[in-house]
Amino acid sequence: MEEPQRARSHTVNTTTSSFAENFSTTSSSLAYDREFLRTLPGLLIVAEIVLGLLVWTLIAGTEYFRVPAFGWVMFVAVFYWVLTVFFLIIYITMTYTRIPQVPWTTVGLCFNGSAFVLYLSAAVVDATSVSPERDSHNFNSWAASSFFAFLVTICYAGNTYFSFTAWRSRTIQ
Repeated sequence: MEEPQRARSHTVNTTTSSFAENFSTTSSSLAYDREFLRTLPGLLIVAEIVLGLLVWTLIAGTEYFRVPAFGWVMFVAVFYWVLTVFFLIIYITMTYTRIPQVPWTTVGLCFNGSAFVLYLSAAVVDATSVSPERDSHNFNSWAASSFFAFLVTICYAGNTYFSFTAWRSRTIQ
């Protein structure tokens, strides 16, 4: 004896969200912006990556844990180095065009502004923590890292300016 079909108590509808539509596989090729690295903000980002790498490798190659202030410098240098590499990848691959929901000019301004302020504090801490009497065999590395930390700070200040002008021109419209 066959049982009659039961009425379903609920139905499940599957729909695609706008988020899923933006990440559909129809446009799976990544774009590459060759010209970005030729712009001044692009060159500043590359300089931030190279100089930031010098800052934290010069400190990491020493016994920096004996001076607690260098822990702060290492945190700022490594944290912003990783994020800057991440943003360089986003800019080169033009990922920002695929995610229009994110206010990229505001994100760039907040990132560069916070990097400038925190790198400035780290560079000052780095410079004031360097003394030849403290640990003579680490002095040259620490002094060089202090110099490069100030150069990275200048690079982030420049990118903060460019981010601010892009943000301002976008909010005026």
